Amino acid sequence: MIDLQASFDSRNVPLERVGVKDLRYPIKVLQPNGKLQDTIAKININIDLHPEYRGAHMSRFIEIVETISGQELTVSTIPEILEVTKIKLNSKTAEIDIHFPYFIPKSAPVSHAIGMVDYQCNIYGRLKDDIDFRYGVTVPVTSLCPCSKEISNYGAHNQRCLVSLDIRTEQKEIIWFEELIQLIESSASAPIYSILKREDEKFVTEQAYNNPVFVEDIVRDLSLKMERDNRIIWFKLEAISEESIHNHNAFAATERTK
Repeated sequence: MIDLQASFDSRNVPLERVGVKDLRYPIKVLQPNGKLQDTIAKININIDLHPEYRGAHMSRFIEIVETISGQELTVSTIPEILEVTKIKLNSKTAEIDIHFPYFIPKSAPVSHAIGMVDYQCNIYGRLKDDIDFRYGVTVPVTSLCPCSKEISNYGAHNQRCLVSLDIRTEQKEIIWFEELIQLIESSASAPIYSILKREDEKFVTEQAYNNPVFVEDIVRDLSLKMERDNRIIWFKLEAISEESIHNHNAFAATERTK
């Protein structure tokens, strides 16, 4: 059959990215206990397209994603996937961006009732001559406004705050999602939970009240923790507070190369 994608293109225009976007597919994620967690990912995978080729073979991207679904995603498997992509698509560059929910059982602070909490995680890899690999997580936490607490006779407004942390590590160093989540939660006013009994709700309400933080505080505290970790060579932090008394959100961010 005629292969139009591989036919010659006379316009001489190279394309930086060609591939598939927002593909939903089952994947397996390695956990600290050595077991694999099944989840559903949204995947973008692409290559650079030589100017002489009219198009890329889209079915080959899906074939590569199919191989991903059967193996765990780790620091070592992403470069292998990108190398296969370059070979199969005859490209100089391969790039993959994977977003997925990751579930962790969480015990309430007083009743110890256990419920699953989902955290949005991401893994990104780009291979040209060298590998660019980074990963991260977005964690919902509680933030209580220090200003509100200071000026009010009683009470203080609080809100859900979404904190995103992306990192690059030294080669083959693994920092588990669980560790990143714990670091973020420890920088907030209080963590969030799936199940809270009355005694738990009292506990986290008072915990937040005793630990007021601005989004700036969260980002600065986390930044110091990242700076102290020798495994991390780059990080990007963002905190967005979904304000409860304003019709806008508070925001703070930083990015550092160590």
